[in-house]
Amino acid sequence: MANFSISVNGKSHEVDVDPKTPLLWAIRDELGYVGTKFGCGIGQCGACTVHVDGVAMRSCQMTVENIASRNSEITTIEGLSENGDHPVQQAWLEHDVPQCGYCQAGQIMSAASLLSNIPNPSDEDISAGMAGNICRCGTYKRIHAAVKTAATKMS
Repeated sequence: MANFSISVNGKSHEVDVDPKTPLLWAIRDELGYVGTKFGCGIGQCGACTVHVDGVAMRSCQMTVENIASRNSEITTIEGLSENGDHPVQQAWLEHDVPQCGYCQAGQIMSAASLLSNIPNPSDEDISAGMAGNICRCGTYKRIHAAVKTAATKMS
């Protein structure tokens, strides 16, 4: 066990964990940000997606030690918008995207990162930017439409 300082959602937190602990478990178990979900544990499904210095990354594949050593800023779904009114979140509701909802935090975080890098994405950009986020309920058409709507809200 070791003590690490990590910045999550704009606040510094001390966590006492094994250095190789995946960031996902520090976020959920140590800090209580449970919006970030465990899906596959191997970085293939996207349920655990957070922003690391503004870039969508799989939190199950990063260690607390690595994040702390880089002084990275982590943003979880809880930190995306204090009131849940980020344009991507609004578009998700407008298009009734969630079905079971399990993957949605990761989907939203990927979409927000995509739109911060490509404000007016093409269909191909959206497909590429959202690739690797698996929705077991198959709401991909609604996700795609919501990303397009969020892009217009953000412009």
